[in-house]
Amino acid sequence: MASVDLTPRQARKAYGGDGGTYYEWSPADLPMLELANIGGAKLSLNAGGLALPSFSDSGKVAYVLQGKGTCGIVLPEASKEKVIAVKEGDSLALPFGVVTWWHNLPESPIELVILFLGDTSKAHKAGQFTNMQLTGATGIFTGFSTEFVGRAWDLAESDAVKLVSSQPASGIVKIKSGQKLPEPSAADREGMALNCLEAPLDVDIKNGGRVVVLNTANLPMVKEVGLGADLVRIDGHSMCSPGFSCDSAYQVTYFIRGSGRVQVVGADGKRVLDTHVEGGNLFIVPRFCVVSKIADASGLQWFSIITAPNPIFSHLAGKTSVWKAISPEVLEASFNATPEMEKLFRSKRLDSEIFFAPN
Repeated sequence: MASVDLTPRQARKAYGGDGGTYYEWSPADLPMLELANIGGAKLSLNAGGLALPSFSDSGKVAYVLQGKGTCGIVLPEASKEKVIAVKEGDSLALPFGVVTWWHNLPESPIELVILFLGDTSKAHKAGQFTNMQLTGATGIFTGFSTEFVGRAWDLAESDAVKLVSSQPASGIVKIKSGQKLPEPSAADREGMALNCLEAPLDVDIKNGGRVVVLNTANLPMVKEVGLGADLVRIDGHSMCSPGFSCDSAYQVTYFIRGSGRVQVVGADGKRVLDTHVEGGNLFIVPRFCVVSKIADASGLQWFSIITAPNPIFSHLAGKTSVWKAISPEVLEASFNATPEMEKLFRSKRLDSEIFFAPN
């Protein structure tokens, strides 16, 4: 494990234009992506930007990092698209094969930025998404002959050529002034999106931190993706308890804002990562490794996916830690400690759970 570089990385630009930019993390920069079969990408749309309809070779969880806009979703075998209004804090589960488009409002004062994290076990490339465009210069139908396109769409070959070649851009465009797109529907949003900034908190520690967990209970579509997720916000100088995934899952963490320090310890008791992180960094915790984070003065916020739809974590500090359940005699023997030291150890963190506020 020590030979694998766990250093958090920023995403790199893959393509873009006037409408916006698509960024991605590469296994060449972040080797754990390939080892864990996880992909990561960000879409940033300028005002009026439209990410053209596409489908991916991977199931994903999308999280809106900033802005407001619209998302169109066509599920496999669906007869009608769902058009959803999205805003900062929204999370959507996008199953394998779903067709999506994204749009930032023309009058928007800021970019619409969406994070994508997902499973690449069925993808063309381990650790990297491949998005198949339906239109544009790299659209699927540019590869078919005019005869096949015309027959598929019941068009004259001349009309088929005109339609397929009319969009010269690739991936992202900026819509024309005055051009209208479908209005979002509240009914379409139901069951498709959850706003993590407005959802009930699963954990709320005063001066410590807050957690909202996405699972099959509050966002049933995550079952189709096979991933769980959470949004964590810890206050300045607070600590996240050392912990690990109990179900052989990888934890993929994107730091949204703030900064802090992260340490990861491997199965052999050796520290495999000790680094400073900031907004925009992505890193992956290997299976069964123990991770802990301490925020700087500005606090720290992150969004994570876990490669299990209903993940289970075990914490090694705090009132719900395994140490509080183990008998005093075993603790004394395990630590080779005196009864007095064991009592001191057990008397601490009796009212703290997961997050520890600064003293």
